[in-house]
Amino acid sequence: MQYAVLGDPQDGPTLRLDWRAFSYAGKFVMSNTGKAVAYEGEPLAEREDWPPDARDADGSVEDVVGAVSFNDDRTDAETAWLRYVTVRQNRRGDGIGARLCAFAAEHLLADRERVRIAVNNPFAYEALHKAGFGFTGEETGIAELVLERPRSDRGARYQDGLDVYRQRDLSEAEAAFLERKLGGGPPAVLPGVDS
Repeated sequence: MQYAVLGDPQDGPTLRLDWRAFSYAGKFVMSNTGKAVAYEGEPLAEREDWPPDARDADGSVEDVVGAVSFNDDRTDAETAWLRYVTVRQNRRGDGIGARLCAFAAEHLLADRERVRIAVNNPFAYEALHKAGFGFTGEETGIAELVLERPRSDRGARYQDGLDVYRQRDLSEAEAAFLERKLGGGPPAVLPGVDS
């Protein structure tokens, strides 16, 4: 698996993803956010005009396995936000999303103090902890929990976020997951990922 930043928000990168295989596919056609991808195949430096501009593409890009968009916080120049993380349907659960978010965060932390992401389910919450993020104790207005990198109290706040989810209407899979995690610490950060 290879990872690449296609461009920052000011570059206006676009990407056409297959809507049948990726959640949020339409969000990546927009040019107002930066984009990073996980992909297979030959290195980008060896390709011509890759990826094709989504507005000019006849079809979706086939070797992209995951994508994330990002932008700067409108009120805090030292903060960037990851948005719309998606992994190809047949590759979910392989850790690609967590590694891609860690890669994008490292890119953004080169000239910002923090990177944040809001998540709406305990599975994403767990994956982002593997990417070195930690719960801030904050929620968005649409019931998402805010996680941040770097976080010195990553372990101390882990159960706090899971407790928020435990108060919600849950699927059977979410309830079982939260039951297994009761009282435990955060998952280990993936090898090679700074936290």
